[in-house]
Amino acid sequence: MVLVDPTGAVLLLSGLDPSIPDARPFWFTPGGGAEPGERVADAGRREVEEETGHRVGDLGPVVWRRRTSFLFDGLRFRQRESYFLVRLPRFEVRPLAFTDIEARSVTGWRWWPLEELTGTDETVYPHGLGTRVVGWLQARDESARGSPGRGPSGGR
Repeated sequence: MVLVDPTGAVLLLSGLDPSIPDARPFWFTPGGGAEPGERVADAGRREVEEETGHRVGDLGPVVWRRRTSFLFDGLRFRQRESYFLVRLPRFEVRPLAFTDIEARSVTGWRWWPLEELTGTDETVYPHGLGTRVVGWLQARDESARGSPGRGPSGGR
């Protein structure tokens, strides 16, 4: 879930891989896996509420889908991800329910202004997120004005 406030800042969580003692921190979007039988949008809303304490309503369409594979906590994960772009008022993050691994790995959160997000040398997952968000927001603005745009991919 890509949560964007009225100024264009994006909410990201920070974390560390608990299996790597000297791991460099990384940033990532709130969200997580669907429970058996749970729809992707419902899982996204549930995960955001658990991880941030904020209830999200209408998500709109998926702006990006991808498959990824990565090592975390000594395990290989292969997953399909769906990203929703949600515009909402800025809120104070108050996690409600972290899983055991989230409790051991999530170290904080921050609203990132887009200019900082697109220019940071810190590790952000998915890679190129800032550039994608800029493209998604431009496409949304162009669509609202009724002018043709680059489309929702906005990516590299």
